[in-house]
Amino acid sequence: MLTGELRNQINAIWDAFWSGGISNPMEVMEQLTYLLFLRRMDDAHTLEENKANVLGKPIEHRVFPAGKDDKGRRYDDMRWSRFKHFSPAEMYEVVAEHVFPFIRSRGANGSTYSQHMKDARFTIPTPGLLAKVVDMLDNVPMDDRDTKGDLYEYMLGKIASAGQNGQFRTPRHIIKLMVELTSPSPKDVICDPASGTCGFLVAAAEYLQDQHPELLNDPQARQHFHHTMFNGYDFDNTMLRIGSMNMALHGVENPDISYKDSLAQEHGSDAEKYSLILANPPFAGSLDYENTAKDLQAIVKTKKTELLFLALFLRLLKPGGRAAVIVPDGVLFGSSKAHKALRRMLVEDHKLDGVISLPSGVFKPYAGVSTAILLFTKTNSGGTDHVWFYDMRADGWSLDDKRQPLLDENKLGPRPVAPLIDAEHEKNNLPDVLSRWSQRASSELEKPRTAQSFCVPKADIEAQGYDLSINRYKEVVHEAIDYESPLVILGRLKALEEEIQAGMEELEGMLK
Repeated sequence: MLTGELRNQINAIWDAFWSGGISNPMEVMEQLTYLLFLRRMDDAHTLEENKANVLGKPIEHRVFPAGKDDKGRRYDDMRWSRFKHFSPAEMYEVVAEHVFPFIRSRGANGSTYSQHMKDARFTIPTPGLLAKVVDMLDNVPMDDRDTKGDLYEYMLGKIASAGQNGQFRTPRHIIKLMVELTSPSPKDVICDPASGTCGFLVAAAEYLQDQHPELLNDPQARQHFHHTMFNGYDFDNTMLRIGSMNMALHGVENPDISYKDSLAQEHGSDAEKYSLILANPPFAGSLDYENTAKDLQAIVKTKKTELLFLALFLRLLKPGGRAAVIVPDGVLFGSSKAHKALRRMLVEDHKLDGVISLPSGVFKPYAGVSTAILLFTKTNSGGTDHVWFYDMRADGWSLDDKRQPLLDENKLGPRPVAPLIDAEHEKNNLPDVLSRWSQRASSELEKPRTAQSFCVPKADIEAQGYDLSINRYKEVVHEAIDYESPLVILGRLKALEEEIQAGMEELEGMLK
């Protein structure tokens, strides 16, 4: 959790960029990502130096080579700890003319962040702004994973609050809920095929580090965690850089964050590769058949991106693999042949576990579209007995364009620090979602369809044409009202008429 002082420091850095001439929030984030990458490189080199000094041996893995670059500048001068002491003019010359060409050449070393730095552009316009931002960033503590990760998430949140550039951001508390619902294990291989800033992968990494701290003590589990567990695709190079840095600052050394157009490329090499998919894919628009991967068309014939992504998830999951994904409500009740075929496939050929209806304001101010979380397991052999439905009405934040918190910070999120009372549940349903989800095979089976959550047998869903909208199955409570008899009501009207008549006669007397 960030302190007010740290938030103020980041706000000051952000304001410095804006007043210095960079007003595009995405460009601010990109330049901050490069500077944090430079600081991280220097920290890694310092760690190798300290290790070499303790062992009394030469540095085994140099981040910055010995000697000079082809322009005659010492590589040591390119380290954050060195150039931060230079004059603004010299610092600017070193960073622009030497450091950036150096980091662009590092893509061959194999790390995911280095690969995405190969087309890095330095766009800070003046030496004064660079010196100011470097000085301010140098005062921000980056000693532990939690602080680094929270700082970066806070910066990403500032993109979301800056306008349309934030439309790719899924609210962090919704991401955490989806991770909690799927309970990632140390042996999972996790994928987000529309990774963006890697929010889902970061939340899964945090969950594993918190719930299974021992996994980093086992060499094999640690190798899996840092190199093969986390996989993300995107076709925006800026997002790949930001997402890679987000993972790095959350303590994941070398995830596979790759350039890929998920719907346009064949997936033979990735078929049945992942045990868990967490995603909020883009679901606006449609694709031409010519641009759609043929292996996805084999699953569902459609141009709709939301249906193609669901087909992709089924393609990528290994048998027994599970998914928690956000879909627009149209997926739940759309009447096209493709909509019905895909819903039937989820229910009959695999195991549809749950449908959580989200409040329509969750993605405001960027979109007011109604959405839901689908939870399913790929089985290739059916397995759906009941489907668990939950009608989420509040997520802890106002559902207008301002999206202000409705509760204290310690009472927000799926696992709040302080327990909620009934009145607070009405403002934050997330803890209740988790609690009822864990009981979906027991007490939830007995809940009436007038409750906030309930289970629906597969036969009922089949009878409704595989409609998955909660309103199709929810029953409304009609309160019994005791009406007065007609004679009593007529008597009241007669008395009222007499009272009005008497008042009129009294008024006429006063006027005479």
